[in-house]
Amino acid sequence: KCFISMRLATTNATAIIMMIVNKFTGITYMTLHEPSLGSGEESWEASSAELERRCRLGSEVASLSHITSMDKCEHYFKLSPPIRYCLRTTKIITIFIIVVLCSLFFSMYPDRESPWRMLAVSSTESFSMNLTDFRDNSLLKMQVGGPFLGGMEAVQEAQEYILIQVEQTEEAGSRRRRTQQVLYNWTIPLHSQRSDQILRTRTFEMVSSAPILISVQAFLLDSQVVPLSMTHQSLYVTVETQVLMAGLILAGVYVLIIFEIVHRTLAAMLGSLAALAALAFIGDRPSLMTVVEWIDYETLALLFGMVSIIRTGLGALQKCTAYQLSRGRVWPMIIILCLIAAVLSAFLDNVTTMMLFTPVTIRLCEVLNLDPRHVLIAEVIFTNIGGAATAVGDPPNVIIVSNQDLRKKGIDFASFTGYMFLGICLVLLTSFPFLRMLYWNKKLYNKESSEIVELKHEILVWRQTAHRINPASREETAVKCLLMQKVLNLESLLHKKLKTFQRQISQEDKNWEHNIQELQKKHRITDKILLVKCLTVLGVVIFMFFLNSFVPAIHLDLGWIAILGALWLLVLADIQDFEIILHRVEWATLLFFAALFVLMEALAQLQLIDYIGEQTAVLIKAVPEDERLAIAIILVMWVSALASSLIDNIPFTAAMIPVLINLSQDADVNLPVKPLIFALAMGACLGGNGTLIGASANVVCAGIAEQHGYGFSFMEFFRLGFPMMLMTCTIGMCYLLATHIGLGWNT
Repeated sequence: KCFISMRLATTNATAIIMMIVNKFTGITYMTLHEPSLGSGEESWEASSAELERRCRLGSEVASLSHITSMDKCEHYFKLSPPIRYCLRTTKIITIFIIVVLCSLFFSMYPDRESPWRMLAVSSTESFSMNLTDFRDNSLLKMQVGGPFLGGMEAVQEAQEYILIQVEQTEEAGSRRRRTQQVLYNWTIPLHSQRSDQILRTRTFEMVSSAPILISVQAFLLDSQVVPLSMTHQSLYVTVETQVLMAGLILAGVYVLIIFEIVHRTLAAMLGSLAALAALAFIGDRPSLMTVVEWIDYETLALLFGMVSIIRTGLGALQKCTAYQLSRGRVWPMIIILCLIAAVLSAFLDNVTTMMLFTPVTIRLCEVLNLDPRHVLIAEVIFTNIGGAATAVGDPPNVIIVSNQDLRKKGIDFASFTGYMFLGICLVLLTSFPFLRMLYWNKKLYNKESSEIVELKHEILVWRQTAHRINPASREETAVKCLLMQKVLNLESLLHKKLKTFQRQISQEDKNWEHNIQELQKKHRITDKILLVKCLTVLGVVIFMFFLNSFVPAIHLDLGWIAILGALWLLVLADIQDFEIILHRVEWATLLFFAALFVLMEALAQLQLIDYIGEQTAVLIKAVPEDERLAIAIILVMWVSALASSLIDNIPFTAAMIPVLINLSQDADVNLPVKPLIFALAMGACLGGNGTLIGASANVVCAGIAEQHGYGFSFMEFFRLGFPMMLMTCTIGMCYLLATHIGLGWNT
């Protein structure tokens, strides 16, 4: 039966295999002629032993993922098969035990039940309540909603405010010789319009299980009533313990990603589970609805929409413009690509920029026999640098410019863009020579000929395609056997070519005009109508991106614009096989971002980000006054850069803004707010180049490159990105010190 089904499958084997490759990868690759695959009668009727050997290929595919995952380990460490098996088994058992423990902790504690209490206060009427069931040495977490000011404006400048007092008194007894009392005053300024409902959260440290008295008073200019909503809950561990737990979880996630123990998407999901289990352990387990709300769906919609647009109709776009401008020289071509990416990302989102550039760069490098990994890393680094130049280029800048309190301090769109643009231009001028130094000893050309490189890449694609087929019928099993036979034949051919290959690669291509003609001939546009439709829709989408930043009358976020653009193009292109488009979407990247959003919000709930901001403020206050501004700029700059390279810079920036505003309004500190905010923006944007997961554009670029068969690891990015981050942050710091300390641009 197996023989008959395989003979039926081989009738259209080539068509089936190419359909599968196109469906799962979205790329068409060179198919080398193999006589063994050309005639089904000759290949399958050779002998029964040959038939059995090919049938066993299906079982070999089941272990394909394990073989692939161990390739990099074998490259660095020559391990015997028994040792590799023991290491893999130990890894699986260890991770499984940790996952089971986290699942148990998460299931042992219920969701936090904190019903909201509605109340109203005025100048003559206050509110008070007693909390009796409170555990010893716990934390009291309070959330209050009301018409508060959107920022963290100083209380002395606010004419109307709410005062919340939290008091706990423990009488003298067997445990304490003296009466102990703690009193906290929490002042929240009110908005004059009484319109927006803002949520405020604060945690208080209690000393015992004695009853707690909470009182709410309103200090108003009139006799109006202020409606409020309030909830509370008790946490079972101290802030320091929560920060320690968050730090261990973050370190564990980085260990999984750095050493490539598991895929980065799975590492983010495991970290999210561990962080949720930690929240459940301290008594702050979120509900499923709350966890879903933590995910930034605008970013996911932007990724999905732009990938759908690009993969639908831009696959046939010509790739030779930068190569033609560089006149065949590699480094001018790389500089042109990086410069275009930096300029474009200053006005577009860096994620969108890398979605446009990554496929083009990969195809261009394939034609020129270059290693795409080094070129892509350089591009994404300059994309992050260019995004820091304007107020709309990077999400931290958008958060800063959108803050109402900072606008009152004079940090608006024009002033922010003017200051940052000058500094980033200086950073770019010094970055290109430093990039050339980093790449000085790196071989940008592949060591083998383009034929061997393409053959290796084809083998990788066939392997991945065979692994992705889940046989549900005899025909699919036969196709899987054919794919594995194809891999064996190609590997044999590769082995023969490597034995006879001897060729010296020139570092400068003399025949660049001929190469451009070959490039245009080989990769010509096959469907010009589809290309025109796609470019039209893409142009409208990018134009809407610009309008969204400058015209407030357009009530569409970036995610909505990308989704609408994808729908327009799908209708115009008249796509019949919709599954092909869905298979080309980087679902692993989307899942990684979703898990990363949950992880970062959970770490924020564990007080990690607030703790970093508070400790930074403490260090600044400890510096002598004559050196305080310079030290504050340096400290905020480098703390922001290092933190943004490890955690998401969006929640970090949102948490640091009120810390810096309060620090500037402290009369004992006496610091202007502008230098601190500019140092925060410079560090948060440039720090994204430190690690692979430091910026969203890095992850998107790595995901697209991996789908094309050119994925780069955490350490490959780190070896180039981290030195660039150190250099660019140093130049940015010098610019900040020269303008604010030397020239006094503080007002």
